[in-house]
Amino acid sequence: MGRLSVGILSLAELFVSAAVHLLFGLYVFSTAVASDLSQAVTDRFKPNAFNLVAAEEEESKGKVAVFEGSPPPIVLVHGIFGFGKGRLGGLSYFAGAEKKDERVLVPDLGSLTSIHDRACDLFYYLKGGQVDYGEEHSRIYGHSQFGKTYGQGHYQEWDEHHPIHFVGHSAGVQVVRVLQQMLADKAFSGYENTSEDWVLSITSLSGALNGTTRTYYDGMQPEDGRSMKSISLLQFCRIGVIFYDWLNISWLKNYYNFGFDHFEMGWRKTGVAGLIDLLLGNTGPFASGDWILPDLTIQGSIKLNSSLLTFPNTFYFSYATKRTRKFMGLTLPSSVLGIHPMLFIRVLQMSQWRCPSNVPPPYKGYRDEDWEDNDGALNTISMTHPRLPVEHPSHFVMDDSECQPLRPGIWYYKIIEADHILFIVNRERAGVQFDLLYDGIFQRCRKHAFRTSPPILPNESCQ
Repeated sequence: MGRLSVGILSLAELFVSAAVHLLFGLYVFSTAVASDLSQAVTDRFKPNAFNLVAAEEEESKGKVAVFEGSPPPIVLVHGIFGFGKGRLGGLSYFAGAEKKDERVLVPDLGSLTSIHDRACDLFYYLKGGQVDYGEEHSRIYGHSQFGKTYGQGHYQEWDEHHPIHFVGHSAGVQVVRVLQQMLADKAFSGYENTSEDWVLSITSLSGALNGTTRTYYDGMQPEDGRSMKSISLLQFCRIGVIFYDWLNISWLKNYYNFGFDHFEMGWRKTGVAGLIDLLLGNTGPFASGDWILPDLTIQGSIKLNSSLLTFPNTFYFSYATKRTRKFMGLTLPSSVLGIHPMLFIRVLQMSQWRCPSNVPPPYKGYRDEDWEDNDGALNTISMTHPRLPVEHPSHFVMDDSECQPLRPGIWYYKIIEADHILFIVNRERAGVQFDLLYDGIFQRCRKHAFRTSPPILPNESCQ
């Protein structure tokens, strides 16, 4: 009877969680559609001459020019289920933070594709050309070696003399770290002169640097961190994504894309038999494990991190977020109204996470209590700096003045009170904190993270 009650409660929690996530997704989608319709109506009544100018401006958007002494661009990299400029109409994943600086790029990467595949997408988005995922990787995971073609890169001049600042939210920071390692390893065919020095700085915002216990609540098996439970939130997600990609409705995928085009799951290519194979888990990204969730488990992050370095000429800064506090020896949500409804249950669950007794701990020295503080998506311990399997140099920051001048090769980190999505999508939730955070990030990129002398900003002149 006890086991039956637990099972019923688990199913109830699953359906509530699925409903909340679905409603939030529909809210974001409908907000984007409403914004687009409003913009379309406004544009309809503008003079034609103005529309021509607007069209020319739109065509030139998304690329940054290089001039003598120009500051490096800042590239904002979205996390899981995220989107870049051009998707979901005029909606901004970073809630308009990109407007705070004239030289900001917001690439659209696969929202559920693996860290490796997203790193490849990011490279070709910047340099231009057809995305090459690598012959060996593509063969192992069963997808096409080549992906989307970018006619011209958004920053073709990118090299060690024209490096870039990267800001990654959530899983986005791991994408940047893998990209930097691939640059150091000269992993891109036809580009023999890449190096880690192409990356000037990396800022991690609620970054998934060491994995998260949330993946196990959502449906990843804690035994191996790669396979999925048969009944879970991720199974609902898997089925939905398969149908979305199989139906391959072009206007819908132009509006939002999970990024699995290189797996060629569309009905014209696979047919009904292919759909059945995908649903049964015989083919596709969920069968091969070449998608983002396995990279976000603790085990997957350890495997990924084992080949990633912190480089001596790159500046690193991390904002770790938490929405928990201690109360009578227990770790509990620190607020009710201050936590997004989609995340509240997960904050509570993650604060009570215990590694199953029949499962070996994910690493030597693992303690459940270290992973209790969280922001509803990631554990705070995971967000400060790379710790697993080897701890990287780090420095805890209480006040920004402590880390000036910045030293490269060290992960400076702050812990701030926020849930995982406070600083994205809806800037109104964060209020003044939003401006303080992003102004601080951009100012650090512009005035404190440089290898020779500070760059000349577009609105500044040499004295």
